[in-house]
Amino acid sequence: MPKIKGKIVRISGPVIEADNMHGSKMYDVVRVGTENLIGEIIRLNKDVATIQVYEDTNGLKPGEPVLSTQEPLSVELGPGLIANIYDGIQRPLPTIRKETGDFIARGVESDALDRKKKWHFKPIAKKGATVIGGDILGEVQETSHIIHRIMVPPQHQGTIESIVKEGDYTIDTEIVVLNHNDKTHALTMIQRWPVRKPRPVKNKNDPSQPLITGQRVVDTFFPVAKGGTAAIPGGFGTGKTVMLHQLAKWSDAQIVIYVGCGERGNEMTDVLQEFPKLEDPATGEPLINRTVLIANTSNMPVAARDASVYTGITIAEYYRDMGYDVALMADSTSRWAEAMREISGRLEEMPGEEGYPAYLASRLAEFYERAGRVNTIGSQKREGSVSVMGAVSPPGGDFSEPVAQNTLRIVKVFWALDADLADRRHFPSINWLKSYSLYLSEVSKWWGDTIGKDWLKLRNNAMALLQKESELQEIVKLVGPDALPARERALLESAKMIRENYLQQSAFHEIDTYCPEKKQYEMLRLMLKFSQLIEDAVSKQVHIDDLIIMKTYEGLARMGKVPNEDYPKHFKQLEHDLEKEIQALIKERVK
Repeated sequence: MPKIKGKIVRISGPVIEADNMHGSKMYDVVRVGTENLIGEIIRLNKDVATIQVYEDTNGLKPGEPVLSTQEPLSVELGPGLIANIYDGIQRPLPTIRKETGDFIARGVESDALDRKKKWHFKPIAKKGATVIGGDILGEVQETSHIIHRIMVPPQHQGTIESIVKEGDYTIDTEIVVLNHNDKTHALTMIQRWPVRKPRPVKNKNDPSQPLITGQRVVDTFFPVAKGGTAAIPGGFGTGKTVMLHQLAKWSDAQIVIYVGCGERGNEMTDVLQEFPKLEDPATGEPLINRTVLIANTSNMPVAARDASVYTGITIAEYYRDMGYDVALMADSTSRWAEAMREISGRLEEMPGEEGYPAYLASRLAEFYERAGRVNTIGSQKREGSVSVMGAVSPPGGDFSEPVAQNTLRIVKVFWALDADLADRRHFPSINWLKSYSLYLSEVSKWWGDTIGKDWLKLRNNAMALLQKESELQEIVKLVGPDALPARERALLESAKMIRENYLQQSAFHEIDTYCPEKKQYEMLRLMLKFSQLIEDAVSKQVHIDDLIIMKTYEGLARMGKVPNEDYPKHFKQLEHDLEKEIQALIKERVK
């Protein structure tokens, strides 16, 4: 293929224009200037290409060369992705640090996957077998609990002419030779895939199983399904990043892709420092052993933010194709949208609302629509999922701004973070009256069959209590709680119990940071039983003040701190003591 070589004619921040680029295609990767900076063609007008550069453009001059690779921006997919840390265009940051120090030098290149490391390849397919895209050729033990399935790339098919024996090989060793229409093609353990192109699937299925996160307000009140989409909008200081960290740490997805897209460097540092130390509750291994981190912080070039979310979702789709449940966290999509706005301004495009480009909604939709629970391609039957959770950082916590509004039109779960709750130190600061989940009916069957038949009834009863409390608060503000009838004061106490001891959960408490689904159910059942018992007690003239100084009241408030292995026995005793104590109060009142 002949080389396409142009030269720079115009520079505007991260956007440049180059002429003599006839024959180039949209989204081709180019090398810019004498330092070979990485860029991508985003507009073509005859032989003039407009390019967004993923590195700092200071010092570039008109007349410097631009060389097209004639390939789209792609990622390398293969063993070695897990536990790695990449920037937005899949350059491995630990490797680059060894070469250039703490700051990434311009034009630096490094292989995304280690070419020297040997992996133990175990062949599954046989010589002479006919295979199609997505079929499994063999397996590599990537980490102690993740089996990396080496698959036929989607665009290939044919008959296996040869396949290597079981043994240790580097990722660029030819392991299989395919013959298709008398043409041979050698395959290695590496696939390359364009980041802007979704990987193909057989079909998408309806989400039916919840993604268990260990966060009570999420799992019980506003659940997200495996293969679902969720948004976490909130102003500064409302806990978006900590919430995403919690979802990344404790969700029961087998693989986690965490994309730090334009957020502060110290927040990404927390993830990098914590994940190697934290123990995965599912495996007992460090959490990093099932995580891929993409760090594109606010001090990195703005154009690379655009690529980082696509890089993350492509890696997620790759593991989905192996049959894994993958969770992707993007922090935050607002910074991604701001990068789009800056590039759009440099392109002198007609601005939309608040200066964002007119195609903001379609870009957000393209990203979130790559989530889903799917049947993968290939002759073997496999099912995998990608769940996407994106933080939104609206300026001043204004949910009416374009990124928040367009995101809400696309996603099925809305966890609204509330500044007032955050100011009262109520975390997670998810407002239970503004949030919603459209997966509730789909996942309730799983909860009913697996955890408790009355799960949905308990959840709805708790929500009804919280809504009644909200209505009564207006009266309380006017006349005070003492002026309310005893029954309504009991209702306020029940709602307070749920609000302060169920919806609140400490991310930094050794036990309360993660609450198993069965424990969540038992906690809610006991709190609603407490509600029924005190309502019955006040109807028999027991004073509400006597009920809230019971010994078991404090026990109920501390249920979240009970060790997860001890709670069944502890809760059973607590329920017995609660009934006994309230009966004693009723008998004393009758006397």
